[in-house]
Amino acid sequence: MRPSLIIFRGNSGCGKTTTAKLLQKELGYGTMLVSQDVIRREMLRVSDESNNPAIQLIYDLCMYGSRIGYTVILEGILSKKKYGSMLLELLDNFEGEKNIFYFDIPFDETVRRHSNKPNSHEFGEKEMKEWWKDKDYLGIEGECIIDENMTQEQIVHSIKVRDL
Repeated sequence: MRPSLIIFRGNSGCGKTTTAKLLQKELGYGTMLVSQDVIRREMLRVSDESNNPAIQLIYDLCMYGSRIGYTVILEGILSKKKYGSMLLELLDNFEGEKNIFYFDIPFDETVRRHSNKPNSHEFGEKEMKEWWKDKDYLGIEGECIIDENMTQEQIVHSIKVRDL
């Protein structure tokens, strides 16, 4: 199996985690999900600052997936300012197909989506506004923008037909 890298980026509450999990399930075995929140908040318990150790671990896990021939789905806010250099290096070094998606969803819609999540009590609109990065595109060739009108099923289908 040829490895491939799929990156989902965007603000909190935009649907990237749910979409990544759905895609992993659709693609089946040989698909590795690397979640920024799981690595940074749960595994390492570090603040989301520049040069935090989660950045290198995310890179290393994705490259491991490449070496063993897996499809790797990386998802997270992954802000350009903090994670941009690592993401560009990952895109350069990952062997196989590479696809990057930015969820460009309006703030009010992300707040609405967040209110339906099981962890909605952990933070709210105020925190989401503080974290908000408007149109935080990497600005690289092939970066695909996902808007609020696409359903998760449409997103997953469009990725699956990209020859993965």
